[in-house]
Amino acid sequence: MPVPAAALMHQPLLIDLPYTPMEKKPLPAGRPREWYITHNRRLKAMRLAIALLDSGVHVPDQAHNHRIRTMAHRIGIHPPSDTTCHMVRAFMRYNR
Repeated sequence: MPVPAAALMHQPLLIDLPYTPMEKKPLPAGRPREWYITHNRRLKAMRLAIALLDSGVHVPDQAHNHRIRTMAHRIGIHPPSDTTCHMVRAFMRYNR
């Protein structure tokens, strides 16, 4: 038997707690400089891809460089390079 809607109104709703980022750890020492550059570029591209997906941009063709750079400004990240913009679109493409 279905529960009446009025009965559901008195039950507390479960809401996710606000997102808190994980504690940052230092990167491992002794790697080539290029590894650190690529690692940080991937992190930046993932943050931008998530922000674009959350804002309603679900198709990589909609994520042109200007839109990606505008989103970076909106969330407080330095403007990405053309390479990082390409990586953002690649992340969006592979998530489908």
